[in-house]
Amino acid sequence: MEKVTAEKAIPLIAEQGNKWHSPFVFLAIASIVMSVTFAGWMAMLNNFVIEQAAFTGAEIGMLQSLREIPGFLAFTAIFVLLVFTEQVFALISLCLLSIGVAVTGLFPSIYGLYATTVLMSIGFHYYETLNTSLSLQWFKKDEAAEKLGQLMSIKSAASLTCYALIWLGFSVFSTSYQVMYLFFGLSGLLLTLWLAFSMPKFVMDHPQHKKIILRKRYSLYYLLTFLAGARRQIFVVFAGFLMVEKFGYSVQEITVLYMINHVINFFLAPKIGLWIAKVGERKALTLEYLGLITIFVGYALVESANVAAVLYVVDHLFFAMAIALKTYFQKIADPKDIASSAGVSFSINHIAAVVIPATFGLIWLYDHTLVFYAGAFIALLSLAASRFVNTDKYSPSNVSD
Repeated sequence: MEKVTAEKAIPLIAEQGNKWHSPFVFLAIASIVMSVTFAGWMAMLNNFVIEQAAFTGAEIGMLQSLREIPGFLAFTAIFVLLVFTEQVFALISLCLLSIGVAVTGLFPSIYGLYATTVLMSIGFHYYETLNTSLSLQWFKKDEAAEKLGQLMSIKSAASLTCYALIWLGFSVFSTSYQVMYLFFGLSGLLLTLWLAFSMPKFVMDHPQHKKIILRKRYSLYYLLTFLAGARRQIFVVFAGFLMVEKFGYSVQEITVLYMINHVINFFLAPKIGLWIAKVGERKALTLEYLGLITIFVGYALVESANVAAVLYVVDHLFFAMAIALKTYFQKIADPKDIASSAGVSFSINHIAAVVIPATFGLIWLYDHTLVFYAGAFIALLSLAASRFVNTDKYSPSNVSD
């Protein structure tokens, strides 16, 4: 009964011939909400916590570990789907994300930031889990890489707009952190409410399992996902912190770097998606991991602020390669497993993410280069595992594990 009531927030029937009422448009607008809110939160975070809450590497590591706990618990999404559909749950998640970002600036203390981060993170991680599931269900296998690349391009455009507003806010209008966080959070909330009441309910081709699914044939995907989570945390938490703590980058300069990253992704992400579809997942992942080994070693050795900026931009470019891991899973998965497996894989992705920021934050206090050498080692393990990727090995129709 509750499920039917929850779904009333979304019209049940789309207008005939309305091209804007499509799954791709829904995901595109939802991606804009996610990008604007999270990009705003992340772009100002390092400067905000250092300037107004006196964070060191230990506190930022703990904050990021707390941020990843909801990601570790992403598998619980499958139980929430007993009450809500994935589409409705995605909208609820975006609301939580937006509210968490909106109130971040109002609590400039260690425990205040820990609390608002967890609230924001619950919405962010549940949405990302559902976004992966919806994308792989709504897009056909032969178009998924291209569509995912297009969505990444849209997210980059939204993030770019966000960073431009941050730069203007601090450089031209001398805006406070509180106002900026409130602006991005409320903008995301209003856009989510518009999305909830304007989009129809989209029908799924394959009813999803409403239980946790673990299959032997997904083992390599689980391993690559675990290593990706560990590796990504080192970049997200410590690469940006390096730029501020070691090289003294201001919030405006960090924002400019983010803008450069997303300008590049805006143009290249769709092309990367097409390239992955052409060359296959194994070659794409191999190139990604070789590049990341080089970049992490570079972070450990760099002594120039300009060289560090180049590494940061190139590092971010490799994020688009993550498309290959998603399409690899889509090709080996039973279509009915996608929702459950999206939650499970997101939790696996965050096992290391819960531990690494806090642990490596302490290592950072001793020697920050060790953090990045560890990242290079994890990328090396990913490279070795990627050599076993084979999308032709499993056929969901004849594998029953």
